[in-house]
Amino acid sequence: MTSSEAQTTPSYPRAWEADVVLRDGSVAHVRPIRPEDAEALQRFHQSQSEQSVYLRFFAPLKRLSDKDLHRFTHVDHHGRVALVVEVGDALVAVARYDRLEGNDGPTAEVAFNVSDAMQGRGVGSVLLEHLAAIGQEAGVQRFVADVLPQNTKMLSVFSDAGYEVSRQFDDGVVALSFDISPTDRSEAVRAAREQRAESVSVRSLLRPRSVAVVGVSRREASVGRQVFEHLRDAGFTGDLWAVSSAGEPVADRARYARVGDIPQPVDLVVVAVPADAVQDVVLDCGRVGVRALLVVSAGFAEAGPEGERRQVELLRTARRFGMRVVGPNSFGLINARPQQRMNASLAPQMPAAGALGLFAQSGALGIAVLAEADRRRLGLSDFVSAGNRVDVSGNDLMQYWFDDDDTHAVALYLESMGNPRKFSRIARRLTGRKPVIVVKSGVSSYGVPPGHRVRATRARPSAFRAMLRQAGVIRVDDVHQMLDVAQLVVNQPLPRGGHVAVVGNSDALGVLAADACAGRGLDVVHGPVSVPAEADAATFERALREAFEDPDVDSVIACFIPPLVTDGAEVAAVLARTSSAHDKPCITTFLGVDGAPEALASAVAADGTRRVVPSYSMPENGVRALAAATRYGEWRARDHGQQVRPDGIDQAAAERLVDAVLAGSPDGRRLRTEEVTRLLACYGIEVWPTVPVEDRRAAVRAARELGYPVVLKSVSPLVRHQPVTAVRVDITSDAAMRGAYDALDERLAPLHANRMVVQKMATPGTACVIGSSEDPLFGPVVSFGLGGAPTELLDDIGYRIPPLTDVDVSDLVMSVKAAPLLHGHRGGDPVDRAALEDLIARVSVLADHVPEVVSLELNPVNCHAGGLEVLGASVAVAPPATRADSGRRALS
Repeated sequence: MTSSEAQTTPSYPRAWEADVVLRDGSVAHVRPIRPEDAEALQRFHQSQSEQSVYLRFFAPLKRLSDKDLHRFTHVDHHGRVALVVEVGDALVAVARYDRLEGNDGPTAEVAFNVSDAMQGRGVGSVLLEHLAAIGQEAGVQRFVADVLPQNTKMLSVFSDAGYEVSRQFDDGVVALSFDISPTDRSEAVRAAREQRAESVSVRSLLRPRSVAVVGVSRREASVGRQVFEHLRDAGFTGDLWAVSSAGEPVADRARYARVGDIPQPVDLVVVAVPADAVQDVVLDCGRVGVRALLVVSAGFAEAGPEGERRQVELLRTARRFGMRVVGPNSFGLINARPQQRMNASLAPQMPAAGALGLFAQSGALGIAVLAEADRRRLGLSDFVSAGNRVDVSGNDLMQYWFDDDDTHAVALYLESMGNPRKFSRIARRLTGRKPVIVVKSGVSSYGVPPGHRVRATRARPSAFRAMLRQAGVIRVDDVHQMLDVAQLVVNQPLPRGGHVAVVGNSDALGVLAADACAGRGLDVVHGPVSVPAEADAATFERALREAFEDPDVDSVIACFIPPLVTDGAEVAAVLARTSSAHDKPCITTFLGVDGAPEALASAVAADGTRRVVPSYSMPENGVRALAAATRYGEWRARDHGQQVRPDGIDQAAAERLVDAVLAGSPDGRRLRTEEVTRLLACYGIEVWPTVPVEDRRAAVRAARELGYPVVLKSVSPLVRHQPVTAVRVDITSDAAMRGAYDALDERLAPLHANRMVVQKMATPGTACVIGSSEDPLFGPVVSFGLGGAPTELLDDIGYRIPPLTDVDVSDLVMSVKAAPLLHGHRGGDPVDRAALEDLIARVSVLADHVPEVVSLELNPVNCHAGGLEVLGASVAVAPPATRADSGRRALS
């Protein structure tokens, strides 16, 4: 069987293939083993040291037998699973599990073998994560392994993974056993390892020791020549090399024909040659061990089908050699730190050094953002333009900036988002320590720039907004708002609350600021205080000090028109000095001035840092930024809870049920009533039974079986939101049932909606709707709203992206405007919130576990003080698309 045949065989699990970043920042490829790997596996085995062979097989096995090779390379991908890791063309690791109790046994024995050259680079940890995720999907609950005591590296792979590992020493072997279900600790370990690895891989882009520019032409206006000169003129402190077919030196530096001719190792190569020549450059770089590529060349996917082919080939080749790629069609990279000073971009001037990490996808937009940041005197730590974003994305940069001490806030201008699920997961960790500001105008594939790899989405824009709120991200509408917020959160402490003081020398400006606060949810508790226009600096200082020292005040807004007597710079210096003496944020308006005039940056805070008071041309701009920072500060100060893990879950049984349905209906279908009941029962969700009836006699029989009182209702979608038209409740006798059936049948017959069922009468309560859908872009999306057509017409529906914490679930319930109806509105009894939140948690876990469930709706869910009842449910299943973030560490 050939490689291509293996990958198109239905049993071959293509979804298990992944490119992963290792501990040293290099890229490797994980995939299922194939029969034709026998020869490569034998070479791998024979290249291992005697000690490594002994530690794996407990014997000095110099060569694998044909029988062993066949057994190792022929697996069913269910009872027996094996993964290999490739770097370039070499197989460098293999891992496997074998179920111990038949094809569906809950326990599997695992074994790993990593090449001597790759040990210590996190390969074993990656393989364990991938095997555990595959096992969970297949119903494996526990891994066991026999390890020799001297195999300390493998013992540490298991013990450091975050699982509760039990050990027994018997007959010279350590027997390990551990449950592979995710825990908060194992998830934290996985996230931390992923962050460190991806951060290291980005470091080779932004902090390289050596850079080569390919395409340094004689023409001074050429792209390659410009980038080379910008690197040189900015004072890049590492080795800088010019590569071109022309032989003349550039600025007294030797010029090489190929990267492979450079006599020293190169970390970063800037590719600035015509698109049809890029592939040869990439191959050359890969062969000599280059770690990262910046491709500024255009003519890729944005240029049409041929460019798309080039772009796919570029990524495939880079991944094969373990290189990271920014671009193609990138504007460039900038590291503005004084100790580094790298301007590998088309920007002729370096931005000032500062604490804002800035990521943008568009080159043209990058120019505008850099110019505007410079005008505001807002310094940067790094700037990255992703171009077509074939590889390195905003997710990677967030991983890098997570533990970068020079970056205090992150700003992302996103024209598209290739992996929102991973974005949400990474952003949530990052926003726990640094503000993340995002400009994103939409989430649909409509309007996505050419060349960006983006899946279409069916989710509403409100789902995207909810995802950002859930992750603590500050969303803004444009570049100006992004920099408004950035200059506040970079330069000032975060607000502790929404209580504000307003001080100034203009009644009109003070009222304008106070009105803006009211419109943004901020509460003015001090002022507006207006000093006389002719007041001196001492008077300003007393008014400001009183505002800062008011214990009820969390933030201070200072608004000034040019004073008639006192010099404006003197007022600014007073404001800077007073602000720096207090641990409360301050913003100001000096009419007509954006950014931070020199006098507003003249004071030093108690901790020795220079405190800048951001200035805005109008109070509304500053208040909008302050409100955003306040909401973020409140979010960051909250307890965000623990990931929900309800008891009584049988994921394996749910998977078996869905697999059986899809075996008979390969294109998918809606589940039948009994199938819905069985699937939901796997997640501890009970659906009240309904009995379909075709006439009044059947209705009476059903009512007797269920026991009066009962409900008669139509299940036709035509009248599902018309309870007066479609439902008869509190039916207590045979006669009442006959009358209800006749009346409802007569009313609904003209609408062809008389498909009726009988159900037990529930306790009166509030109807809610809980749903989930599998979106091609977002993955699972959970929704909640109150029942009724107005909810949908007014889009009063809340959304969250699993996995959810208990706080996420509570926030989802409270996110809808109609939520007061659940909490005793107008004297009513509040519903059982605990029962409602438990049900939402179970739906979210089901949606996260079973991607084949493309839509699920519980409608209605009858909520009341004594609990709840699920009175209706519908589920549709279909073959799943590969999720962009499947729970296994991978680049995407």
